[in-house]
Amino acid sequence: MARVKGGTVTRQRRKKVLKLAKGYYGSKHTLFKTAKEQVMRSHTYAFRDRKQTKRNFRKLWIARINAGARMNGLSYSKMMHGLKLAEIDINRKMLSELAIHDAEAFTAIAEQAKAALAK
Repeated sequence: MARVKGGTVTRQRRKKVLKLAKGYYGSKHTLFKTAKEQVMRSHTYAFRDRKQTKRNFRKLWIARINAGARMNGLSYSKMMHGLKLAEIDINRKMLSELAIHDAEAFTAIAEQAKAALAK
């Protein structure tokens, strides 16, 4: 019975992992075993952080809207409730952009929210 050598398949598999590990520190980009471990861990981080990025942006938008709302005499939750009552359907990303770049428009929206809360 003949011995089966790794040959091209093994080399291709290892080259693929080492290519993914390019730029890693120390032996993590040269040695196959450590590179494979780090690449697997990196994929885990990438998967997790795709979710976390969405969370972080939502937190940022809420902080900006809250700051803008407080300048207009409202809290974040009151403003969002007022917008719902006024049937103004605008997402948090756009609201935060208005709060930063177009204060007059944000004030107008906040006034509508206040009016809806007063009813």
